[in-house]
Amino acid sequence: MDALALLSGDTQSFLDKVWASHVHVHHGEPDQFVGLLSVDDVDHLLTSTALRAPALRIAKDGDVLPSSRFTRPATLAGQPLTELVDGRKVLALFDDGASVVLQGLHRYWPPLTELVHELELALGHPCQANAYLTPPGSQGFAVHSDSHDVFVIQTFGTKLWELHDDAGTREVTLEPGISMYLPTGTPHAARAQDTASLHVTIGINQVSWRSVLQRVTEDLLQDQRYDGRLPAGYLEHPEPLRDRLAEQLRTMAAQLTDQEPAALADQQVHRFLTGRNPLLRGGLVDRLRLDRITDHTRLLRRPGSACQVTPQPERLRVLLGDRELLMPLRLTEPMLLVCERDNICAADLSTWLGPESRLVLVRRLVREGLLQVPD
Repeated sequence: MDALALLSGDTQSFLDKVWASHVHVHHGEPDQFVGLLSVDDVDHLLTSTALRAPALRIAKDGDVLPSSRFTRPATLAGQPLTELVDGRKVLALFDDGASVVLQGLHRYWPPLTELVHELELALGHPCQANAYLTPPGSQGFAVHSDSHDVFVIQTFGTKLWELHDDAGTREVTLEPGISMYLPTGTPHAARAQDTASLHVTIGINQVSWRSVLQRVTEDLLQDQRYDGRLPAGYLEHPEPLRDRLAEQLRTMAAQLTDQEPAALADQQVHRFLTGRNPLLRGGLVDRLRLDRITDHTRLLRRPGSACQVTPQPERLRVLLGDRELLMPLRLTEPMLLVCERDNICAADLSTWLGPESRLVLVRRLVREGLLQVPD
């Protein structure tokens, strides 16, 4: 899916509005929104899977209920299994007006996994997905604000949002096909209307300049010159402390000045594109189909997958989102082509690789999860 178009109409509109410090409402296609997470999907997760707390929270009248109210113990292969969600208890609490919160859906619900991966690659910031199911006429949480930016995607029913921002207090009604962007710190509350309401929130956990600069200074402080002790007697005679502190500050300032911004930026890119959750759905089936791949098998780029190719002095670095691959430099051009295309076959690489070598490469990329074998 085109995550940016889904949330904001088109890529440029999305990038213009995100972090623009104001609320933005977008009208899209209802069917696309419902396809992310339907009421039937939530029914399945609550009643027919081995969901465990804290993947589920339940709130009522502004309070989060203890997990003991909706979980039970069980055993698996003779071993204890704790905090297993009890579907019957959850449904009873929902009947009584409690809101159900599914947390971390990007970790286990494929449509949201794909959406979150695409957003992360577009923004360069970690994202997460939760869902909120609220009974008719109910409100799960009182007015509050979040410490991160939020996209709200209504997939079922209608919910009335009370917003407090620079424009004052206002109300926004969300229904399927409407999404809303809330900047960090926007006070809000929401109440379901005549029917139950289901919405998904995509949280953007911003990587701040502080976090990047903290890593730089922490690395510099590993230098042994900073292991020395403060001068004895500085409580009564602080002059030596002031003099030595000035010297240490000059030393660190010089070290900071010597830092290469390009190298630090590269480290941030490497850190991000090797630390995402892996996209492995279908990986087992793909492995079972490896022997079917021929020179003309059209392979598909896995949705939401990352692929950044950077030639290094001796090796080719390929970042796949959750890991780094080091390849021979002779694979630079074929790998650039692979990363540019949404589908490819081994024969497309014939300009650079022989029949056997190009099959070895595409089969490896299938095993690594970058490419998929179609049915």
